[in-house]
Amino acid sequence: MQRSAPRLTRILACAAVPVMLVVAGCSSGSGDSGSGTSGSKDTAATTPATPSPSQSTKTVEPPKFAKLPEACKAITAKTTAALVPKAKAKAGTRAPSSDLDSRSGCSWNGLEDKGVKGSQYRWLDVSFYRYASDVSLGSGQERARNSMTKELAKVEDTPGAQKVRGATVTGIGDEAKTLAYQLRKTNEDFVYATVVARTGNVLVMLSYNGAGYAGAPTPSDKVIMDGAVKAAKEAVAAVAAANK
Repeated sequence: MQRSAPRLTRILACAAVPVMLVVAGCSSGSGDSGSGTSGSKDTAATTPATPSPSQSTKTVEPPKFAKLPEACKAITAKTTAALVPKAKAKAGTRAPSSDLDSRSGCSWNGLEDKGVKGSQYRWLDVSFYRYASDVSLGSGQERARNSMTKELAKVEDTPGAQKVRGATVTGIGDEAKTLAYQLRKTNEDFVYATVVARTGNVLVMLSYNGAGYAGAPTPSDKVIMDGAVKAAKEAVAAVAAANK
């Protein structure tokens, strides 16, 4: 049975929730070992000591990337149009950020009305996180890798998520993993696909989900995951392109 427009508007308002910022060695000295006379001199100021290993200046691997791509242009317009056919904002909605060189994001969502066949809802969002190298925290690459583990755990613990399954994928940055699951909300079955990828010191998180409304079929797991992987590859490639 087809829902009324006001009812469907309230449902979409609930559904459109996005997933989506040296120590140098000190000197020491000793006195002159004279021949027993009282005229020996203190040479501490003129004879610097060799720093011990613990006193040496620490170094850390420099970050691979210095900036992030423009999030709303990181995925091609052709791809976003295919994944979200009736996006409210075709150019995407940029996520707020106080430092676009460290954190940025963009999202697209929309409902494709198929008349008596119901409607298809789609949501796509991408987020970029760049980590600087720090002597006390580690290299940017290490920090991005640690963050990747934490973000995957957060997705796995999504409240209400069912049939959660993950996989390691190749061909997306230095390393990448996918997570697929289903979630019941607004009285509809949503299918989710998340790709978390690391390229150098940048973490890319992409989420794509969809549902059928007013009698339309629920999208298949494969359709949603294939769309997420395609968009994630473009997002990762955009990081390298932005740093040329």
